[in-house]
This record gives sequence, structure tokens and C-alpha cells, in this order.
Amino acid sequence: MTRILPLEPLTREAFAPFGEVIEAAGITPIPINYGATSRYHDLANIDCAAQGGSAIVSLFRSTPPAYPFTLKVMENHPLGTQAFMPLSGRPWLVVVAPPGWFDAGKVRAFRARGDQGVNFARGTWHHFNLTLGAASDFLVIDRSGPASEKPDDNCTEVSLEEFGLAVEAPHGA
Repeated sequence: MTRILPLEPLTREAFAPFGEVIEAAGITPIPINYGATSRYHDLANIDCAAQGGSAIVSLFRSTPPAYPFTLKVMENHPLGTQAFMPLSGRPWLVVVAPPGWFDAGKVRAFRARGDQGVNFARGTWHHFNLTLGAASDFLVIDRSGPASEKPDDNCTEVSLEEFGLAVEAPHGA
């Protein structure tokens, strides 16, 4: 039996147990560059220094799946945060569960606007990006560790096959 996750709007309050919403809405900008630029300052707590790690900036390009979509895997990163900011202006889906022991009953799905990003707190379980409409690019800020670190030290995965979780085709997708 498949449990369909309802899509919730992505708000700071609803997403707080999982990390931070990155958006300019509701933030008072700081004028810089002689008033030509508005700076929306310090929107996320980038936490990547555990065990000698450092923050890196990457570009991810995600292709939308066919909906309804059966969720495949959840992952978490115990040593650092992971921030995703969409660059293509399209809405996208964010599927998360609280840090700690994975509990399929606590998985939530959010519909993010094309101007909203997220910063997953350390250890927050999340699915890979689920884009809508077309391939979408994301600016990603996450952790890189020392060369001696095993590649899987900062990525734990759990298969969702036995849980039967899916997201429906979002309205307007």
C-alpha cells in the first residue's frame, strides 16, 4: 500500500525542524553598492566545519521525474548542512524527515516556489531534488572533508522501497 504525502507550502515555520528556508521575502534588505543592490544578509547557518570540513559551492542540475513519483531513498549528512537554491525560477519539491533514527511516519513533502531555497540542518533526512516542468539548476553549498575521509562518512542512505511513499503530481506542474 502506498502512502501519498500531501504537499505543504514551504514556510519558515513549517520547515524549521529540518533547517532553514532561504528566501528574501520578509527580510529587510541592506542597501549596498551605492544603493544599486539590495543585500539579503545571512539567510542560512552554513555548518560544515565538523571533523575538518569546509564549505564548497557546486551546481546541481536535476531532471524532473514522472509523477506520481514513488520515493526511492532518503539520505542525511551528519557532518554538515546542505543548502539548495534554485536558479531556474521553477517550483520544486522538498521531501524531508527529522534528524535521528529514520521514521517513515514523519516524512513530509513541501512545495517550494522557484524563489525559495532550503538549508538542511545537519542530520536531516531528505530525498534528492524533485523538480517540476523541466530540468532545473541549483546552487548548492555543502561540505567537503579531508582527503583521508571515507566518501560515505558524511552520507547515510535508507531505502524507501519497503515504506511505499509517493508524491502526487503537483497542481500546475
